[in-house]
This record gives sequence, structure tokens and C-alpha cells, in this order.
Amino acid sequence: MNRQELVHTIREKQSYLCIGLDTDLHRIPRHLHAHADPVFAFNKAIIDATKDLCVSYKINTAFYECMGIRGWETLQRTIEYIPEGIFTIADAKRGDIGNTATQYAKTFFDTFQFDSVTVAPYMGKDSVTPFLEFSGKWAILLGLTSNEGSGDFQLQRMEGGEYLYEKVLRAGTSWGSADNLMFVVGATQTEQMARIRALVPDHFFLVPGVGAQGGDLAQISQLGMNKDCGLLVNVSRGIIYAGNGEDFATDARQAAQQYQTAMADLLARTTQTVGV
Repeated sequence: MNRQELVHTIREKQSYLCIGLDTDLHRIPRHLHAHADPVFAFNKAIIDATKDLCVSYKINTAFYECMGIRGWETLQRTIEYIPEGIFTIADAKRGDIGNTATQYAKTFFDTFQFDSVTVAPYMGKDSVTPFLEFSGKWAILLGLTSNEGSGDFQLQRMEGGEYLYEKVLRAGTSWGSADNLMFVVGATQTEQMARIRALVPDHFFLVPGVGAQGGDLAQISQLGMNKDCGLLVNVSRGIIYAGNGEDFATDARQAAQQYQTAMADLLARTTQTVGV
């Protein structure tokens, strides 16, 4: 999916909601364990219930890799079930050099047909650029994350007063463009959001941390939106585990609907200021 198609989908659905299918076998409703592939049964129900409300699904591959071959098969079934026109993210946080990075890119772009993959930038340019060589595909570079440990490195000041994460963002913009490179910016990093948007005004941000982690949707939207919206706000547990009974998918839809309704309002308000 290219940028124009993504922006069109956001405007059409009045949503910039990304739903995380970070499905834990031990947290899904018990009745699903009777299925041959309970995780896929869960994912299928969530997708059916929410596909008109979100613009993206993010699959954290760790929840599938931990199940071995069976998990990879479930991942493939899930990605194939997601309807066309919805942006897909492999949250794999890969980051290796040269030919190895190319093989990772082929895994998620060619074999599984994801639109994008999250990439760790610690090893530098040659660990990122292989992901940028696939037409219509995106690398989502870790910028400033929501976790407590982000302060260990990302928020360290460098000579001249620049944060390390700012150096990563500046470097990233020289490796890719706003048409094939996004940045992960945690929703709990509200003090830095306006600074980040000023530094990279045109790029999309994948924003985890709203919901269970305490990020504020309205505040993040106010500080982070650009003329194309420029945000994919991810909610995982707050939607997929909204209920745990036989009507779990209905509960998930209700939770997703609340986010979509709020996003439609925020998009309308932002139209008046930045021309979304």
C-alpha cells in the first residue's frame, strides 16, 4: 500500500486506528481452544468485527514465533484473511546488516505479503536500507518508544544537546522518504511529540501505547497530526481483550468503535488547523 492509498483510507474511514493482533493463546476465551487453530479463530473473529473501523492491523510476530511452525502457519492464515485495503504491519523489530536484512525483508514482504515491518536502527544505515528497496512497502523505524527503558539510550543527550533519538530520526530521513519510511513514536512520550513532529513534519508515525499503557489519544493527535493525518495509533489489549466471553468480538467492536468515533472528531477538528 502506498502513501496515497493509506491517506485515502484514513479519510474514507475517518479513522487512523491500528489494531494490534498480539494474540496470546493463554488470554483468549476458553471456548476457542476447541478449534484446531484457536489463535486464528480468535483473530478471524476480531477482524470480522473491526475491519470497517480500523485502517491497519499490526501483528507482533513474537506471539506467533513462540509457537514454532504452528505459529508461523497461524500468522500466514491471519495475514491472508485481512481484507485488501487495510495496511498491515509485521511488528518484528528486525535489524541486521546486508544480505541478512534483505532476507528478513523478503520474509515479510514477499513470503507473507505485509505492507510494512518494524526495524531496529542500532546497526545503522546498511541494516535499514534493504527494507526500503521494495516498491510499495514500508520500513517503520524505532524512534522514541513507550517502554521504561527508552531512557537508557534514546533520551540520552549527545554533544551539542541533541537527544540520541533525534539523531536516529535525522539519519532515517536521509535513508528513506515519507513515502516508504515511518517512525515508531510511543504515545507516552507526549513531552517530546511536538518536537518530533517539527523534526520530521511529513512522515507517518506508528504510535503504540494508547489504552493499556496510558497514552492519551487526544493529546497525541493534537501534537502529532500533519496535513495527511500522519498517525497510525495502535491499540492492542484495549480492543482485542475488551471481553473474554463468547461475545468477545462484540466487545472488541464496541471498544474499536469508541476509538474510531473519537478519531473522526479529532480529524474534523484538525482539518481546521492543518488542512487534513
